[in-house]
Amino acid sequence: MIKLIGYLFGLACALFVVVAIGVGIYLNNVAKDLPDYEVLAQYTPPVTTRIYAGNGELMAEYAHERRLFLPIDAIPMRVRGAFLSAEDKNFYSHPGVDVVGLTRAIITNVRNMGTGRRPVGASTITQQVAKNFLLSSDQTYERKVKEAILSFRIEQAYSKDTILELYLNEVYFGLNAYGIADAALSYFDKPVSDLTIAESAYLAAVLKGPANYDPYRHPEAAIERRNWVISRMEENGYITAEEAEVARAEPLGVVSTHRNRPIAGDEYYAEAVRRELKDKYGEEMLYEGGLSVRTSLDPKMQLDAQKALRDGLINYDEAAGFRGPIAEVSVSGDWGPELAKLRPLWDVPDWKIAVVLGVSGEGAEIGIRPQIDAAGKVDTARETGFIPADDMKWAYRFLEKGKPNATSPEGVLKPGDVVYVETTGEGDTYRLRQVPKVQGGLVAMDPQTGRVLAMVGGFAFSESQFNRATQAYRQPGSSFKPFVYAAALDNGYTPASVVMDAPIEIESGGELWKPQNYAGGFSGPQTLRTGIEKSKNLMTVRLANDLGMETVADYAERFGIYDHMDPVLAMSLGSGETTVMRMVSAYAVIANGGKQVNPTLIDRIQDRYGETIFKHEERICENCNAEEWTGQAEPILIDDRQQVLDPMTSYQITSMMEGVVQRGTAASAVNLDRPVAGKTGTTNDEKDAWFVGFTPNLVAGLYIGFDQPATLGRHGTGGGLAAPIFNAFMTDALKELPVENFIEPEGMTNILVNRSTGMRAGGSGPGVIAEAFKPGTGPAQALDIIDMSGYVPPEQILRDSSQANKAISTGSSGLY
Repeated sequence: MIKLIGYLFGLACALFVVVAIGVGIYLNNVAKDLPDYEVLAQYTPPVTTRIYAGNGELMAEYAHERRLFLPIDAIPMRVRGAFLSAEDKNFYSHPGVDVVGLTRAIITNVRNMGTGRRPVGASTITQQVAKNFLLSSDQTYERKVKEAILSFRIEQAYSKDTILELYLNEVYFGLNAYGIADAALSYFDKPVSDLTIAESAYLAAVLKGPANYDPYRHPEAAIERRNWVISRMEENGYITAEEAEVARAEPLGVVSTHRNRPIAGDEYYAEAVRRELKDKYGEEMLYEGGLSVRTSLDPKMQLDAQKALRDGLINYDEAAGFRGPIAEVSVSGDWGPELAKLRPLWDVPDWKIAVVLGVSGEGAEIGIRPQIDAAGKVDTARETGFIPADDMKWAYRFLEKGKPNATSPEGVLKPGDVVYVETTGEGDTYRLRQVPKVQGGLVAMDPQTGRVLAMVGGFAFSESQFNRATQAYRQPGSSFKPFVYAAALDNGYTPASVVMDAPIEIESGGELWKPQNYAGGFSGPQTLRTGIEKSKNLMTVRLANDLGMETVADYAERFGIYDHMDPVLAMSLGSGETTVMRMVSAYAVIANGGKQVNPTLIDRIQDRYGETIFKHEERICENCNAEEWTGQAEPILIDDRQQVLDPMTSYQITSMMEGVVQRGTAASAVNLDRPVAGKTGTTNDEKDAWFVGFTPNLVAGLYIGFDQPATLGRHGTGGGLAAPIFNAFMTDALKELPVENFIEPEGMTNILVNRSTGMRAGGSGPGVIAEAFKPGTGPAQALDIIDMSGYVPPEQILRDSSQANKAISTGSSGLY
């Protein structure tokens, strides 16, 4: 018997040795193919790039995986305790693998064999780090073995806090949130430091299965799992029994809307910033680099700009008439599902899609597009409304080309027509709307720094992502003229210099060019001031011809309007192509006294570690970093930017453009409660209408026109279409800015001159104005007319009607 026992013991020992050798060989083979765990030391998780407005409000987030990295020291112990209780209560004591938990899981899986149940895991947090960072998610025993080996190695190489930090910043919580920081914002709209016990427990609970514990679809399961975590926190000593009881009684508290939602109306601005970041740093840095970008956007001013441009586009479009419904659906049954298929303008929230249910002389009965939930299910409720006849009269003008004007709603709409409507704010009544075909772009900027405060690239980003403020190259028309006049003032001319307003013929490339004034006719000798106030094309061409187009081109490039300007006379009337952004930047140079302006959407960029890697402000501030004040001089901001234009010239051309608003082409359209200067612009055949203007502390400009250039109509001028939009925007935008005056540089002399002759005048009256002259200049002593070529004296015109006809009929280049 003893021999038999000894034999069996020896056999068992031999078998154990064989098994141990086999296990050792297996583990050695498995270990050969393991990834290098040391990469965790250099691991930088993909982190969300966040874009902020100038006031710190969140504008946009860009990420492949939405994540904000949070150091372990910034995560409160109650939050850590929730995850440790839910996932690995022995985390700080085991060597990487929890042997007790693993044994329990093996026993359970053996019992469940053949039942079809999914195997129970016993992964520690360290094992989950090994799996998430270094292995696949395959449900195999070999992967579990690899996971265990890596866990032992990771525990030897890194501290427990480092492992927990990696885990909490990597795991997926649902709602497209990766990491604890983004999960706290996504579920509770608060930072991790503000999470309550109940909230911390829910985030720990949801890791088990974000879909299974969804707060909206499975609220009861979510609360049950959360309360289980709270109980484990109590057992493990992270909270007291009283705290646990209070936490279990709380509702989930998940919020469906967040304070950190994108700013209304910032879509074009945010997309422009995204493009700039991608061009500057590349796509990987944009979507994974965790950049913190502070822009110069003013949220209120952005809404003001969007409203002003939209209203202007709608007013023009509705004046042209109704183009018909956007679609048709059957209203014989339930019209909701078909109507729900149409995509609304998500960034025009006041507009809804509606179907006409019935029409009478009093108006139209409509059904509003029903809501669709996240699962794609159409709301069964049906909302209806009414469009009174008075709120759709604009659509009476015509239905389609060739059809007569309508006289009632019945001539405009019929049942089944799908249209846009906007609430009137009075019960269930709406007004008829249509998306304008005409488009435009608007930019507002701080003239001192070039910081872009607002930018609108079209009617609606959801309808077209093309940014007409930065990407559309259009002819600026007469809004370019101030730079011709500024070049002249910088080269010896004065506001009182007299130029001939008379027909001129220019041969170029074998063709004869005959520019003309917008309204036709001509006025004879006129001062430069009158020329710009009345936007005289003939005077501008003669002035540019006398000055030399090479000089004009040099100034246009210096101001940044064009990169390379062809020095031909037609360019003096703004026949080149440029953008709203460039024109506004150029006007900012005039507004700030002639200093170079580099327009920017971005104030500062910080990397994921908080280090500043870009800032727009490059001016040097002496003594700004003193630790304390000891009687030293105040800090001095050194402005070493290039002086593009003489400050005296800036003041002169500003004064002349004030006249455009007071007496000229914008006199009836711009009416602000403070000094303002600006210039209208209308291109050939009225294809684009411009206005660019400024006060001492804000410059703004815009154009409107069709994306495929077409005439806006005979009265589609800068003064008639663009200037009112500028006025509406500035009226709202300037409410919170102080009233300032344009400052005249020292050394200038103000002299009364005759508006017509430019010579010194005595007394006062409508024909007299005080002009500012640079040192060494002044009014002419006698009438001195620049460029008399081709001028026909009035008395000769009266004697020779044939010459008069020749002088007045001068071609088609009418810019205004």
